[in-house]
Amino acid sequence: MARVLVVGLDPARIQGWDPEPVQAAIARGRARFDDHGIAADYCLVALDDDPEGTIAEALTRADYACVVIGGGIRTYEPLLEFFEKVINLVRRHAPGAAIAFDSSPEDCADAALRWLRQGA
Repeated sequence: MARVLVVGLDPARIQGWDPEPVQAAIARGRARFDDHGIAADYCLVALDDDPEGTIAEALTRADYACVVIGGGIRTYEPLLEFFEKVINLVRRHAPGAAIAFDSSPEDCADAALRWLRQGA
């Protein structure tokens, strides 16, 4: 069974907004992985902790066929440098994994499937 790691921002740790809608979308996204029979681990980080260390540790926990990087990291322009660090962490710690990008927490499985179907 293919294993996927989803890397994103922890919605409960972002100041000033309600995390519940994003948490609900993440739950729906997790269910989609289950529907497709894909094992998925989540690494949700807080920027004020040690996000790079947390991601590096998660990447070495299993042999991942694909790493999905969430839009909160990828599309928020002030996080461009952090996004680059995440890409390079994947290259360093999971060099055999395909890298995919979701457009919402609900379509993580679709993002991973684009690469898993190609044999990553």
